[in-house]
Amino acid sequence: MPTKPTRRPAATPARRTAAGTQRPPGVRELSARATRDSILKAATKVFAKQGYDGGKIDQISKAAKSYDRMIYYYFGNKEGLFVAVLEECYRRFNDAEAELSIDVEQPEQALTAVIRFMWTYYLKNPDFITLLNTENLHRGKHIGKSLRAREYSSPAVDVIGRILHSGVARRLFRDDVPARDVYLMIAGLSYFYLSNRFTLSAFLGEQLETPGALVHWEQFVIDAVLRTVRHRS
Repeated sequence: MPTKPTRRPAATPARRTAAGTQRPPGVRELSARATRDSILKAATKVFAKQGYDGGKIDQISKAAKSYDRMIYYYFGNKEGLFVAVLEECYRRFNDAEAELSIDVEQPEQALTAVIRFMWTYYLKNPDFITLLNTENLHRGKHIGKSLRAREYSSPAVDVIGRILHSGVARRLFRDDVPARDVYLMIAGLSYFYLSNRFTLSAFLGEQLETPGALVHWEQFVIDAVLRTVRHRS
């Protein structure tokens, strides 16, 4: 039976002084963070290119200009490293979304901004899509062992929930559409198109990755989601 990957803290927390205030991290702590971050970046590239099964520890340590033993020290084993890579991908997505400026008092514009953000993020981060494809091939068995997986989807759903609540209060949106369903609709329409655009281009006999085609689909997703949530008078 496979063992559950050993997980170490994502980063060494800043130590506190006797007065209870945090002090800046020391040289060793900064070096440890830099090593861990370097390994994560290298692992992201290797796993995205080679998949989980094809990605090797020695490839990753070489790409990170580190040593195999450092990977085992920080992440426990290959599975622990892969889980950390997936967590880091979701964390970066959430951090980028947190910087999004939206006004829930303008619900249609706010929801449009969220849709554009999700579409653009998938488009500009192909490794994110590739890694998700890899994990879905494995039926989510790795991310299922993550202690943080559930919390990563919450911010996006919460933002959409606040926008929908504002729209309902203004009688612009229906009151029977869950935020989770809207999130899945946006993610599904965006992710499917981008992850399958090469095979779909061959199947449909048209290029789905031209600038015009991408702009068209982005607008299609916006229109489809707004039609779904709008109040039906």
